[in-house]
Amino acid sequence: MRTGIIGLGAMGLGMVRRVAGAGYLCAVYNRTTSKAIELAEELNVTAYTDPADLAAAVDLILICVSADRDVLEVINAIAGSIKTGAIVVDMSTVSSDTARTAAAILAKKQAFFLDAPVSGGVEGARTGALSMMIGGDADVLAQAKPVLDCMATRITHMGDVGAGQATKAVNQIICAGINQAVTEALAFGQAQGLPMEKVIAVISAGAAGNWFLDNRGLTMINGVFNPGFKLALHHKDLLICRQMAERAHIKIPVSDMTLADYAALMAEGHGNEDISALFRLKKAPD
Repeated sequence: MRTGIIGLGAMGLGMVRRVAGAGYLCAVYNRTTSKAIELAEELNVTAYTDPADLAAAVDLILICVSADRDVLEVINAIAGSIKTGAIVVDMSTVSSDTARTAAAILAKKQAFFLDAPVSGGVEGARTGALSMMIGGDADVLAQAKPVLDCMATRITHMGDVGAGQATKAVNQIICAGINQAVTEALAFGQAQGLPMEKVIAVISAGAAGNWFLDNRGLTMINGVFNPGFKLALHHKDLLICRQMAERAHIKIPVSDMTLADYAALMAEGHGNEDISALFRLKKAPD
């Protein structure tokens, strides 16, 4: 399928290289036009300055942007020119309501929509090792899957449109809890005067081992917080989780605590750091 990608941020950049490497990519668009042009020259594809023009030229559109309003802005921009039968796969993290609104807009144009948020971070995007949770029509997913396989090692159909985003909300709530537990535990270990490299190695081999500890443990104790997954973006995602939780009349206290902690760190200018920057609030004063 002739494929175009809209959104060339940290995640989108990794994805676009995977799709290009598999021979599917023919078009890119980014708000910062110079970034799209530079990448298009490197990958020998076309850079568009208007997403509507990109939509008219491709069969499959991948979207990777930051927020609900951005997704709907893109959907409205491409709705007038999108081909009949084209597929839009949104890999952003937004609300289930936004996904359903996007699907309804495209359905009027006889185009299809899949909400397909991902987990795995910048590393997973770069290596094609993402986990993708998808809402939408199963037959439409089957058409798009050869392209999605370039980016993900696990692709799971979760149900109707919106189910992918609901599943991603579960993921983000778990990530908040893991972040709280790992940063708190490593700060505690550091305060005990333990050799932290050994602590991380031995704990990782046991029941408390997890991806975050393996990949962020050493960096955080050394005061390095390069993203990864930006703290401000996780804060945005957890706000979505809170709204969904309120509608479902359930409590998510760990996520609420994480939102407050992130807000404090963002106020200090750490919003563009990795979520492991939560360690800044946990460690003993210097």
